[in-house]
Parts: sequence; structure tokens; C-alpha cells
Amino acid sequence: MNTLDLTIHDPLGAFCSHSEVRIQGAAQGLLAGTRFGVKDLYHLKGFKTGFGHPAWLDSHPAAEVTSTAVLSLLSAGASVVGKTHCDELCFSLNGVNKYYGTPVNVNAPGCIPGGSSSGSAAAVAGGLVDFALGSDTGGSIRVPASYCGILGIRPSHGAVSLDGALPFAPSFDTAGWFANTPTLMRDIGRVLLPANSSGQQAGQLLVATDAFSHVDQSTSMALQAVVDQMGQAFTGSRNLSFSPDGLDPWMHAFRVIQGSEIWQTHRDWLIGLGPEFGDGIRERFKWVSTITPEEIAAAKELRLHVRDYFDNLLVDNAVLVIPTTPGPAPLLDTSTPDLEKWRNRSLGLLCIAGHAGLPQLSLPVAQVQGRPVGLSLIAARGNDHLLLELACSLEAIRKPA
Repeated sequence: MNTLDLTIHDPLGAFCSHSEVRIQGAAQGLLAGTRFGVKDLYHLKGFKTGFGHPAWLDSHPAAEVTSTAVLSLLSAGASVVGKTHCDELCFSLNGVNKYYGTPVNVNAPGCIPGGSSSGSAAAVAGGLVDFALGSDTGGSIRVPASYCGILGIRPSHGAVSLDGALPFAPSFDTAGWFANTPTLMRDIGRVLLPANSSGQQAGQLLVATDAFSHVDQSTSMALQAVVDQMGQAFTGSRNLSFSPDGLDPWMHAFRVIQGSEIWQTHRDWLIGLGPEFGDGIRERFKWVSTITPEEIAAAKELRLHVRDYFDNLLVDNAVLVIPTTPGPAPLLDTSTPDLEKWRNRSLGLLCIAGHAGLPQLSLPVAQVQGRPVGLSLIAARGNDHLLLELACSLEAIRKPA
């Protein structure tokens, strides 16, 4: 019988005190003996889902079902040890919550952990759990993975079930996870992702020069040095530039579509309750209510263009490589205006996979100014397993924080 110790000592502020959840996993399975945290937007039967805000917690009853993804992990032998903090309604990339505080980033002391899956990332980085379930709409797994120096994947859109999870911007929402080792990342994928043919080989490595020019020079140099070592895992490599007008138009289109879906999904609760939000998040919720149909139509047209472009680019198991974020984690005392500028700059990179519904895996391969920076691999929709296998084969050149 599985008698794994499910107690948690949490010096990092990663876990929610309002839901002290312990659920033993199956005695046998691919993930038997592992412990995981669950981002507080996934339902667990009998417990309230807080969504990063006490007003949401108080205005909703306990869940009547457990999310499909959590059930799959439990059936594979993994055990839940707690719910993890997220940003307020998950509408941030910082991990700073007005009500619940900021989880500690052990690999970048004095810096933000990234959000919105902040508690999940902090718990994995700090060794409190073997892995953690998060979600990614605009970068909420990829950003904290990069900042905290761990692995994180945003799967292909729709590849992992979000049944029993709170929606945010449904055409972008994905269920993903964090871990410290590529083998565990791969095994979790074998549980959560649809099965596909084994033995896939990576095709050409495509180096996005405009993405590398979008980031800080020190980050670009550190990551490019790693890219130069990756050639043996691919059939060849070539440089390309995919956005002659820069990444800002793609970023703006992403924000418009995401914002319009957030407003449509949560308008009634926002208007009816009038909850208070922290700096940055407050202004974003005000903005989403002002987006016009004309803006939405133009943004969706651009999204179709981006999606078609990458569908044609990522053929024959090609893999695109880009920086995950423009640089390492900002300091905790960074001003709100500066964090907003950094957020929009980050979205220029993050919106690529979002628009096209692609899987993106962030690898902790380097440090800049003593802080982790992630390198991302992006593949065609449905090639999630290929990325996870690649992470295992590239482990020899990975430089963990």
C-alpha cells in the first residue's frame, strides 16, 4: 500500500492555507511515489477553488468534482500534497498577489517567481514537491519556469483536459506542469497527453533571430551559446526571421483576443461583485471591458495569419528555438510601470505559441546576473512528446540553476 508522507513544510509561501489538501495516489503506476502541487484553479472535490482571490473563494461553493488532469495523475500513482498560489484570477505574469503574498524564488533570491503559476513553480524549484500542475494562457507556466530555473511545458492547445478547471481565456488556456528533471517531465506527459507514435526524431532546428534580438543582449548571448551546442540532436539547423514588423503587433493582437475572452468569461462576476485587485491587474481588468468588436476582428485575422505561418514552418518535426523571456526575473521592488513594460515585451515572445496553439517547453540552460534564464523549444501542434523526449536527449548540455 502507498503510505507516502504527504505533509508539507512550506517556508516559501507556495501553498494555499485555505485548502489543506492531501490526496493519496494509486499504489502503482508510472508516477507512483511522487508528490505534486495543484494550482488553485483546478477543482478538487470537496474543496473550494480560490482562483487567487479571497472574493472568489468566498463567493463560490466547494467543488463537486475533481479535475480530469488531477484524476489522471492520481491514477498514475502521484499524490496531491496541496493547492498552490496563483496571481489574482491568474491575470499576471509576476507571481505577486495583493492578498496572499509572493512565493519565494529560491533560485533568484530577491526576485519575483513569475506567474500566474507562481506557487507551483516555487514549490518545484524549492524541492517541496516532485512536480506541480499549472496552467498557461499567456505564459503562466513558461515565465515562472524561466525565472525559477526549472522545466515547464505549455502543451498543444487542447492536448491536456481542462475539464474541472476554471476557464480564463478559453482559446488560449492550456494545462501544463513543472519539474526539475526531463525524465519526470516526460513521464507526466505520458500520463496526461494523448498517446502518439514512439521513436519520433527531431527534424531541423530553426533559430528565430528576431526572437533573440527581442531580448536583453546578455540573455541572447548566454542562450545562443547553448543553441550552438544543440546541433547533434537535429538533422540540421538554419536561422530565420518570421516577423519583419517586429513582435509588437503579434503581442497586441494576443492581448486583445485574450482580454475579450476574459471579459466574456468573467464579466458577470466582475460587475456583480466589484472585487479589488492589485496594481497592474486592476488596470488590466478595467481595460478588457473597453475592447471593441473591430479590434477583436482585426486581432483574430492576424492570429489566423500567425497560425498558418507556423503550420507551414514546423513540418517534418522541425523545432523552433527562442528565448523564453527577455531576461532573468525582475527584482521584487521593480515598479509597477516597469513590470508592465516588461510584461508586454515578454508577451511578444510568449504569444507565438499562444496564437498558433503550439507546444512550448522551457529549459533552464543558463544564468544571467546570477539568475536563471530559460530557452524554449516549440514544435508543431501534437508534437508534445517529441519536445519532452528532446529534453531528455539534451540533458547533457543543460545547465540547471
